[in-house]
Amino acid sequence: MANDCIPFYEPGDKITVSAAAALTGKRCVAISANRQSGPGLSDTSEGGNLVVNYPSAGAAIFGVLAHDVAQNGKVACFRGNGFIVPITVGAGNISAWAEVEVDGSGRVIAKSAGVAIGRAVNAATSGNDAEIALY
Repeated sequence: MANDCIPFYEPGDKITVSAAAALTGKRCVAISANRQSGPGLSDTSEGGNLVVNYPSAGAAIFGVLAHDVAQNGKVACFRGNGFIVPITVGAGNISAWAEVEVDGSGRVIAKSAGVAIGRAVNAATSGNDAEIALY
């Protein structure tokens, strides 16, 4: 049927993505380009993965990388409400249950003017990992 809505990912909480650049695990990423290939596209040699890179400071995120990945490498990306994941803290400290946003290198900082991506479950200091309950 031409108008059927068939999800690309279900439930969509852990998705394999392709890295647009070398990226560090436990950092936030955003979609940075069109899907490599896949449904409805002619070339499926890359596996049809979404392409990610670090988001702009204060921007919305797609998810959090499971581990380090080389450019064009594939990696799991955790996304969505229900995940509590470790994310490296950028400049400054974060208090327990404080809302957080992302800096320009995918690390979390205390929310100021950016998009809130989640809340810190415990307090964390700069350079260490914060336990973030994702929105």
